[in-house]
Amino acid sequence: MTRDTPNSPKPPHIRSLMTTRSFHATEVKDPYAWLRADNWQEVLSDPTVLPAPIRAVLDDENRYAAALLAPQEPLKRSLLAEMRARIKEEDADPPCPDGPFDYYERTREGGEHELYCRRPRGGGPETLLLDGDALAQGHDYFSFGDAMHAPDHGLLAWSADTQGSELHTIRFLDMARGRNRRDRISRTDGTVIWSSDGSAIYYVKIDRNHRPARIMRHRIGTPVATDDLIFEEKNPSLFAHLEMTRSRRFAVIRSHDHDSSESRLLDLDDPQARPQLIEPRQPGLRYEVEHHGDRLLIRCNADGAKDFKIMQAPLTGLDRSHWRDLNPHVPGRMCLGLAVFKEYLVWMEREAGLPRIMIRRWQDGDTHAIAFDEKAYALGLDPGYEYDSPWLRFTYSSMTTPHRTFDYNMATRERRMVKEQVIPSGHNPEDYVTDRIFARSDDGAEVPVSLLYRKGTRLDGSAPLLLYGYGAYGHALSASFSSTRLSLVDRGFVYAIAHVRGGTEKGFAWYEQGKLAHKPNTFHDFLAAARHLIASGYTSKGRIVAHGGSAGGMLMGAIANMAPELFAAILADVPFVDVLNTMLDASLPLTPPEWQEWGNPLASAEAFASIAAYSPYDNIKAQAYPAIFAQGGLSDPRVTYWEPAKWVARLRETMTGGGPILLKTNMDAGHGGASGRFDHLAEVATDYAFALTMVGWQDQVSL
Repeated sequence: MTRDTPNSPKPPHIRSLMTTRSFHATEVKDPYAWLRADNWQEVLSDPTVLPAPIRAVLDDENRYAAALLAPQEPLKRSLLAEMRARIKEEDADPPCPDGPFDYYERTREGGEHELYCRRPRGGGPETLLLDGDALAQGHDYFSFGDAMHAPDHGLLAWSADTQGSELHTIRFLDMARGRNRRDRISRTDGTVIWSSDGSAIYYVKIDRNHRPARIMRHRIGTPVATDDLIFEEKNPSLFAHLEMTRSRRFAVIRSHDHDSSESRLLDLDDPQARPQLIEPRQPGLRYEVEHHGDRLLIRCNADGAKDFKIMQAPLTGLDRSHWRDLNPHVPGRMCLGLAVFKEYLVWMEREAGLPRIMIRRWQDGDTHAIAFDEKAYALGLDPGYEYDSPWLRFTYSSMTTPHRTFDYNMATRERRMVKEQVIPSGHNPEDYVTDRIFARSDDGAEVPVSLLYRKGTRLDGSAPLLLYGYGAYGHALSASFSSTRLSLVDRGFVYAIAHVRGGTEKGFAWYEQGKLAHKPNTFHDFLAAARHLIASGYTSKGRIVAHGGSAGGMLMGAIANMAPELFAAILADVPFVDVLNTMLDASLPLTPPEWQEWGNPLASAEAFASIAAYSPYDNIKAQAYPAIFAQGGLSDPRVTYWEPAKWVARLRETMTGGGPILLKTNMDAGHGGASGRFDHLAEVATDYAFALTMVGWQDQVSL
């Protein structure tokens, strides 16, 4: 693909129809507001009802993108073949024991989707419970939600989304007979929690505005229309979610936004139980609970514990007046989450950007850590089903080391690897270098940057570089292994992750410094990382491909406006770029809860001005832009399809040079893109082919 030659396909013309609204004595002009379908709620459930003029725009854009990307097809096929060769197609997770059975997921050769299976504990003949490949037939999109067996192991409650709109239908498999019961519950978030006697499940119902708002109880074998309403969150700025304590004694109903939360306990032993409020919601108070014996364990930020601490309270006194410190707050050491066992308390924490697993024996308080020596790595907890067990399962990887799964005996401290990710085409970690450096942002903040490149890559400024960023909601980007990245670094790319403010890589304050009025710090941090990488010889100006999705797509839109000259290209997946208009639209699923993240421009003139100053769609300039490849999903409830469509239209209308600007909308998927594992690889291969082409990569420079 070339940039603007006489033979290049011409971009579609998207008509402009100016709308003007006034907020806080300021006009908001939007020439492409008409791309937002009035029936967007119905489109999420049935994409065929999208109005024809809007569908024509998306179809035209897809044809244009396909034409421009067509010359890259041979490269894309090569990349896809490489990526697929790194996947062990017929694979299985280590079995997870629960009572008389082992439960596990596996995949078959050539299969796109998971297979849910069980066998007698310790080994024996397998029973295939759910065949994702078979269930996906006839659907352009298919993704499992939850799959949870009943306490007596007779029924399996499972859920799936067949539109990409995150609307899951729950069904019930009779595991002995191998067939589903008639019960079918639609418009749920997919979560399933069983009552202790297995007579009922609890689930979350999605309302018309696509918000998880109602907690329901369904008694097996009864009409869904008679399901009991257990709890309803009537505040549109809060989402309601269901969790189960590891003891399986309680369900926890959690209502939250991005600033506060409150939780209610629901006794799963009592069929008539009503939710019991723990501590009412208070501004700034975040907490989540677990259960152990006669007490609750509470991970919270109470009493100024910015990086969170662990407290406990008796079941006879749940409110905050009874909370007492168990693991006190240490500034800069962020407590990430809990896993409670009968004899042990396990928690994850992160300090100086690196995670570790902490284990404490209840009996005597003896505490030890599981940590590793690499400069950058990722850990994950997978505690399994069983509460009364000395075994903890965790995962480890780094940017050079494939995923490894360990079973760890918390009593003997024996560590045994039960699975190592196999790269069938071969992988030697010693061929690669991983490192962590720091870039100084505009205000002096030190921004961590994780790096991966192949040994022998010249660090003299000649290498192209992909710089990935996110920076929102406190989400920390992990320095984990990805086999797909090898297709770039094996071709001479440096792969970099900028751990910008808005995440919690350096503690909760790192998040707070990248939200609300401080949001521009996220953008400045990313640009500081880019400039530091240039100054340090990892790449050079105009050789960087920036990549981000969702809120990271907002980052892509902002840096494109602020410093387009630094970048050869920008990959923006489901980009949240129409920030001001979205935050002004309280009917959208995420808008009221998101006001705590970005500000409420309806209620506050200050928030309006802050968002208006950086909203990518509203700050496009008459300047040259790098090549931009934006991707959306028609049934995406998080970043609606019209955001990238409007952004692309306004970019083309305003820019004075550069490009090209491409939009590809997946007409059969939502926020996560394609659901099949190989279909997803094809999307990654398309991204990487675009990145390689835009930096002028040629076969002969491959290492």
